[in-house]
Amino acid sequence: MADAREPWALILGASSGMGEATSRTLARAGYDICGVHLDFRAALAHVEEVKAAIEGEGRRALFINMNAADDEKRGAALDQLEAVFAERRAAGAKPFVKVVMHSLAFGSLVPFLADDPKDAVDRKKMEMTQDVMANSLVYWVQDVWRRGLLGQGSRIFAMTSEGSSRVVPSYGVVSSAKAALESHIRQLAMELARKGTGATANSIRAGVTDTPALRKIPEAQTMIDITMKRNPTGRMTTPQDVANAILALSAEEAGFINGDIISVDGGEFITGS
Repeated sequence: MADAREPWALILGASSGMGEATSRTLARAGYDICGVHLDFRAALAHVEEVKAAIEGEGRRALFINMNAADDEKRGAALDQLEAVFAERRAAGAKPFVKVVMHSLAFGSLVPFLADDPKDAVDRKKMEMTQDVMANSLVYWVQDVWRRGLLGQGSRIFAMTSEGSSRVVPSYGVVSSAKAALESHIRQLAMELARKGTGATANSIRAGVTDTPALRKIPEAQTMIDITMKRNPTGRMTTPQDVANAILALSAEEAGFINGDIISVDGGEFITGS
């Protein structure tokens, strides 16, 4: 029997890169999209393009421009989503958050050690990066769960990278956040399973992908050059590769994959550095 429920995807970081590709792909597969993003005026035209593409698939697009690490704004965003769910239930639908994707790339790209302290990480930069790129996942999942928005078969995905366990000169602060993010996913996977939610949580370790976030890393071009030689497929990972994997892993048949780090990179990670 077909699932009569109405699947939604809550995409944190929905306006570009992997979040955008996943939003568009899930919309084509029948998901309504709640997209959280942080963009300024110059980028808002592209956000409207993403929304139009989703709506062009006949799906709903609730996009909220906000700091995803702000507690009050998180609550307000989920209030908006709950209001939409209430309208849908009144119309006889059974909406639920089928996918939560954490794809927030806002962190400090500076070394730990520098001759000038202003050029090195400090407490504020370290804690901001950890809060946005790791800890915010926990707070979003807590609130979505407490509000009863998850359902049997819900999937939580967090975007990590091999930088969580390898060294890049300017990536140390983000690396520590990615390592924490993977730990958070493991803990959430265990606790969600023991609560009997029917939800799973996994990390997606994408290969080096040409996104706006990559281009902010000082060593980006070097990373691209190395990847093109190292990846056995002869190409870089694309946002669409990630979106396709998330769609596949959201299927009912993937329900026993839980608490893992899943590489989407064409074999890049296993080739070493």
